[in-house]
Amino acid sequence: MLTGILESLTAAALAAEPVRQGSGGGGAAQVGPWWAVLIPALPLLSFVLCGACAMLRVKGKLPAWITVAALAGSFAATVALYMDLFAGGHGAVVAITHSFDWINFRWGPGAGERFVADFAFYLDSLTVLWMLFVTGLGTLIALYASEYMAGDVGKGYARFFAAFSLFVFSMACLVMADNLLLLYLGWEGVGLCSYLLIGYFYTKPSAVAAAKKAFIVNRIGDLFLALGIMLTFVHFGSVEYAVVFERAAPYLALLEAGRPGDVPAIVQLIPLLLMVGAFGKSAQFPLYVWLPDAMEGPTPVSALIHAATMVTAGVFLICRTYGLFVLSEWALPTVAWIGTVTALLAATIGMAQFDIKRIMAYSTVSQLGYMFAGLGVLTSTGAAFHVVTHAFFKALLFLCCGAVMHGFAGQLDLRRLSGVARMPGWTIVGIGMLVGCLNLAGFPLTAGFFSKDMILAEAFTNPTNGFFWVGMILLLTAGLTAYYTFRVFFRVFVGPKHYEPGDEAHGAGDLDDGTHHDSDVAAADAAAAEEATAAEAALAAKGAAHEAGHDGHGQDGHGHDGHGHDGHGRDGRGDFHPHPPGWAINGVLAVLALCSLAASGLYFLGDHGGWVGGMIDRSSAAFASPFAHDANIGAGHAAVGAGSDGVGGIHAGDAHVAGTFFGFDPHAVMYYVSGVVGIAGIAVAYVLHLAGRTTAATSRADRLLPMLGPIARAAQRKWYVDEFYDFVVRRPLLVIAHLFHLVDQFLVDGLVNLAGWMPRGVGRLIRPSQSGELHGYAAGMAGGIAVLLIIVLLVAT
Repeated sequence: MLTGILESLTAAALAAEPVRQGSGGGGAAQVGPWWAVLIPALPLLSFVLCGACAMLRVKGKLPAWITVAALAGSFAATVALYMDLFAGGHGAVVAITHSFDWINFRWGPGAGERFVADFAFYLDSLTVLWMLFVTGLGTLIALYASEYMAGDVGKGYARFFAAFSLFVFSMACLVMADNLLLLYLGWEGVGLCSYLLIGYFYTKPSAVAAAKKAFIVNRIGDLFLALGIMLTFVHFGSVEYAVVFERAAPYLALLEAGRPGDVPAIVQLIPLLLMVGAFGKSAQFPLYVWLPDAMEGPTPVSALIHAATMVTAGVFLICRTYGLFVLSEWALPTVAWIGTVTALLAATIGMAQFDIKRIMAYSTVSQLGYMFAGLGVLTSTGAAFHVVTHAFFKALLFLCCGAVMHGFAGQLDLRRLSGVARMPGWTIVGIGMLVGCLNLAGFPLTAGFFSKDMILAEAFTNPTNGFFWVGMILLLTAGLTAYYTFRVFFRVFVGPKHYEPGDEAHGAGDLDDGTHHDSDVAAADAAAAEEATAAEAALAAKGAAHEAGHDGHGQDGHGHDGHGHDGHGRDGRGDFHPHPPGWAINGVLAVLALCSLAASGLYFLGDHGGWVGGMIDRSSAAFASPFAHDANIGAGHAAVGAGSDGVGGIHAGDAHVAGTFFGFDPHAVMYYVSGVVGIAGIAVAYVLHLAGRTTAATSRADRLLPMLGPIARAAQRKWYVDEFYDFVVRRPLLVIAHLFHLVDQFLVDGLVNLAGWMPRGVGRLIRPSQSGELHGYAAGMAGGIAVLLIIVLLVAT
């Protein structure tokens, strides 16, 4: 059963394909191609050059073109690495490219008394898979940002692209590292870049607060990751993957022999610590609260960092160390349940929001939960496939929302926009949004449909740890996802034409310069709370009046204004005209839409799991579940390839009995079940948000709000999780901080100040007696004699 994972985890140690010929010829062998260093080096060079542009106060788009060129070169190097190592049908290739000696010291002659962490890269199929979409999407989003950030051309423009390039370099270090310490360097690097880019608009208090929140919440997970790395070195004597995987092999052999209880507790603790680190970076419950607020950053940041790449770092960490996770009885079941809870919780919140970008943020949290659930139910292939498909369609969705925000002066409230796809110049945005929504909703035959299906089927197939209910909750979440996804599409992109500019309409009808185009979601919480009947009625009346006055107008995209409708601008002007996106934004959206559609074809390339499955099967994330594709579902037949009785917390006596979906093979029936659930969610959204809708402000769904009562308000308030953390964590810490401040001020500083004051006080008291005046000394002597006489008289009597 564990043959595949044993082979992949020990490939470097056993040298299954140990060397690849170097370019120098002569038969000299090297572990990996030297030019693999270009993948992280080019973004680092771009960071330096953009920093130079900022210092030289370069005006123009040179920083953008430097970044696009560097990331395109990095992507080309990644494709070349794939062609060199994996395209020829090689097996489990593990190549290590050494860049330079980083940390290497010894404090004794014995084993485990040396610490080695070189700046070297572990090149297996998992590395290449991740870097293909990191660099590919990075290139496309940088091109998108060249137009989107045009309003900040100058020092701010260069600063943005410098941080953008530094992020890709840090992500490359995280993914390509050949040891846990270099991974941690990249881990902290992407956290730093996230902080810099979320707080890009540093004069805006909400952006600064969101950046600090992201940084602080991530520190919690980072602490546990650091502890996990330390414990790995303490037990295995190394942080290098090749060494750790080799020394973990005996414990995997114990699982093969059906003796999971013989795995030491310290080995089972390591993945639990790594798991919390993954939860922080990938925004899982209870550490997910930073991600929705991260939407304060520019939309290209949201698309690259907070949808497609950085937030998948936690998934990558578990994939990279999957051989350690299966050694723990509790790690993977916990991952599965936390992912499931996160997916459902975030979906219920996303249903109740009105800010379309924030809805996509909660959708990201929910889909990350799907990925973690996939890892937990023993389908690393399904989780990785969903990472790949999600990277494309969620980046597409965020960038479509960004195009809307860019063209409508920051407007993101779905109650103030309608029929955008039917306006001139917005066709590509509308089509891109439809493609992204179909994928996110899991519409049959889309890439999102296939990747979700793999996770759902494996949840029902795996009968242990109550994973049947994991599958049921994920099915429910799939329906909710389809609903809230098309709630956005039906409200904003189709239906009656209507628009109102956002807060960034400064009274100018031409916003082509894009100045401060990304104030994003400063008032999102307030907007989410506006569900009262009176407010909705006012919006409905306003929308009805608008439609009545503009029916048949606006076919040129400008007829919505100029009829005295002073609600179109915060400054009271009615001359605002939205501007459609230019070639860079439209071009990127078109490419991403095509990639999202083409990604479904990956499912059919190869055996089970498609092309992604083939890549995972040759990496450290390879795992053959004892329940996958059982030929006799529910009949007590041992799983295909099973050679052990337990993996982690999965132990089923002498045979692995696969679960069913109400008596059916989950892998055969889930195509139809998940397809029906997705279509049902879309149908509900159509009935409640498009059918019969005549205004942008209201829909049939508004009639349900009074019926839901406090449930709707609680969902709009994000189930009061932030308020709970504020009450339970932030305020007590603030009180404790003030108490310690008082202790420090009056006790610690007071004692120090007292010690300093006493000599001065004594000196001040005796100073008059040392005035240098003779009559003063005489008076003092006389007074002293008088005191002595009084004492003598009192004693004598």
